Amino acid sequence: MLGEYRITGRRASEIAADVERAVAAGELAPGATLPPLRDLAAELGINPNTVAAAYRLLRERGVIETAGRRGSRIRPRPVTAPRDQARLPVPPGARDVSAGNPDPALLPPLGPALAAAAAGPPVLYGDPVAEPELLAGYRAEFRADGAPEGELAVCSGALDTIARVLSAHLRPGDAVAVEDPGWGSVLDLLPALGLRAVPVPVDDQGPLPDPVAAALDHGARALIVTSRAQNPTGAALTPGRAAALRAVLAARPATVLIEDDHGHGMVDQPFQSLATGTVTHWALVRSAAKELAPDLRVAVCVGDADTVARVLGRQRLDAGWVSHLLQRAVLELRRHRPAPAPVYRARREALLAALAAHGVRAHGVSGLNVWIPVPDETAAAAALLQRGWVTAPGARFRQDSPPGIRITVSTLDPADAPALAAAVAAVLHAPAAGSRLT
Repeated sequence: MLGEYRITGRRASEIAADVERAVAAGELAPGATLPPLRDLAAELGINPNTVAAAYRLLRERGVIETAGRRGSRIRPRPVTAPRDQARLPVPPGARDVSAGNPDPALLPPLGPALAAAAAGPPVLYGDPVAEPELLAGYRAEFRADGAPEGELAVCSGALDTIARVLSAHLRPGDAVAVEDPGWGSVLDLLPALGLRAVPVPVDDQGPLPDPVAAALDHGARALIVTSRAQNPTGAALTPGRAAALRAVLAARPATVLIEDDHGHGMVDQPFQSLATGTVTHWALVRSAAKELAPDLRVAVCVGDADTVARVLGRQRLDAGWVSHLLQRAVLELRRHRPAPAPVYRARREALLAALAAHGVRAHGVSGLNVWIPVPDETAAAAALLQRGWVTAPGARFRQDSPPGIRITVSTLDPADAPALAAAVAAVLHAPAAGSRLT
């Protein structure tokens, strides 16, 4: 089980802290199985209920996971080591196409917007938590894109919104259906909330309907779907796929649906709503990060009245509200919005065309990234690094799906696409094309 390590502590908090410290120090390796409750209780001379409480704390903090009769074990990737920090070093002279960031040159300057925001009246305790004009602008866009009518909330980015919606409806131990491959931050968030991720395969059109239905029928209480610019594959919901997923959800109206439309404003694929006429509890999230500035940490969501009321109620108890300086800055920037979608499309399509010319199968119908299936992602990333290209190994994004690497095209000059494609082809030896991401 734990080898030579012996867990210590008399209280649940002490036992949990001891295990968490040992994991952080590398004394307990990922996958190590914890002793059964009664065995550890006997060893420590305490009540089994105390050990059960300690294990519950560790599950809620994402340190361990419980696999039924197989017992509890240290998670393969504790939330103390987030996936987005597992990056390859960028040696001198190498090109970094791994980060997933927008192109800084296409982001508007923040100085004038922040200055205009600071010139507004001070916000005091008891004032409204959101800028009315900001909400009105987002509401008009939600309506224009066919989203259902609902209440609005301002949160600190897409991930913050997703966390608040999940916490409003789910409890530790609940399962959530997520895209595979999918956003690594969500895969880290779920165990941190004590939730279990149920992987659902995706193709270029989004999650596959039958696996979504199976995941929900086998106990997943929530579904998280990326509408466009899916990270890492670039998938975007098509009208046909959206209709199929709506049918799945309409037959399972108790599902908590979260639609992440972080690509709004920097993609040109039309938005497809899944919430219309399907589920009781839902939220559609749009972040300003990719379009305007990652550091703004502002997102607006629309959702059913109960969900939004719970989100705002909890927000009042912790953060209070999102800074009006940031909200006003977003409002100012939206008045003179950039139009990066054609630029990103040209850069993405240049790489896809260059890869196709070498017979390399790749995916990326929208957004900032291209996903390339590979036989061995560690070997592929290492070989590309030797050729001067830093890519993102797919382990940051995968659960059960096959290996791949992610290439961010946001700063890739189309003139450089042939050189990068040639390097990828040299590493992969032009594998046979396929039709699925999984």
